[in-house]
Amino acid sequence: MSLANSVLAVNNDLPIRTDKPVHSGKVRSVYWLTEADSKRLIQEKGYDVASDAPLAIMIISDRISAFDCIWHGEGGLEGIPGKGAALNAISNHWFKLFREQGLADSHILDIPHPFVWIVQKAKPVMIEAICRGYITGSMWRAYEKGERNFCGIQLPEGLKKDQKLPELLMTPSTKGILKGIPNVPEQDDVNVSRQDIRDNYAAFQLQSKQDIDLYEKLLSEGFSLISTALENIDQVFVDTKFEFGYVNDAQGQQKLIYMDEVGTPDSSRIWDGPSYRDGKVVENSKEGFRQLLLKSFPDPDILLNKNRMEEREALARDNVLPAHVFKQVSETYIGIAEKITGQKLRLSNHPKAEIIEILKQEYALID
Repeated sequence: MSLANSVLAVNNDLPIRTDKPVHSGKVRSVYWLTEADSKRLIQEKGYDVASDAPLAIMIISDRISAFDCIWHGEGGLEGIPGKGAALNAISNHWFKLFREQGLADSHILDIPHPFVWIVQKAKPVMIEAICRGYITGSMWRAYEKGERNFCGIQLPEGLKKDQKLPELLMTPSTKGILKGIPNVPEQDDVNVSRQDIRDNYAAFQLQSKQDIDLYEKLLSEGFSLISTALENIDQVFVDTKFEFGYVNDAQGQQKLIYMDEVGTPDSSRIWDGPSYRDGKVVENSKEGFRQLLLKSFPDPDILLNKNRMEEREALARDNVLPAHVFKQVSETYIGIAEKITGQKLRLSNHPKAEIIEILKQEYALID
């Protein structure tokens, strides 16, 4: 059987019962369940949510997005074998640990299949919460050009590329285009300071000023917990992105939860510990793929410059990457997932057929 058949590239065409359009992101697709199916599942499965909470089926794909574009490989490879299962397994592992350690819940209620989450609808906080333990990537590029103030935080002189920062930095940015906030341009992914958030917390969809402290606590504790766990398997947690939202529990109490994915090779940089101690950065995350792309094209500015999106989209569309690149990325994702979870990743030859069967037989969501 060809490798391409084991890749789930298209995930927005499953026959799941829904009365709303399927929402497709770069990697996941979301199917909102009908009101009747949401109520039935809450009752049948005993989920700890309000009885009228809207539920969704979230299906991950194996697509790989970098620099806001989807890339494809030789031999009909429209995704990375094992990537979707690896991302879900890692997220599930950290979310479970967060819950056990009393940090906060996530939006996930059930995991019917390695590619599938059943989630409750959350009201998102409009902040991409980024934590940085090391200076690298876009922060290093800006620092090298002389920038010293990041999100209202002043960095000291004399930092070297890839070195550990004196303390964990929280450098939030906007999630989506927010309007009418002083000093915050109306565009996606703009860096903001703690003061911007404190002065305009409602515009970021935080419920209270106290929730700013709570979100920062969940950020630093979440980062610390993952960092310590990765240290135990000799990996370095470099930086990561967290997302948060609000949901109501079965008693109608509102709570702040983690959402999206967490601590994965897509949302974080993870370095190999022994190599880092030898002065060499070996990426165990998507950053390795991003670096490879930067070296593959004669004008890397196309990938880094937001004003050149049309050219960038053409690069991704018109360039078929070598199969060995996709194989290498697959090994990175599967390898780090198995290290983190301590378990062999179960890979499927027919993921879509399996998902349909489970959602039909065990959840009655397919006619």
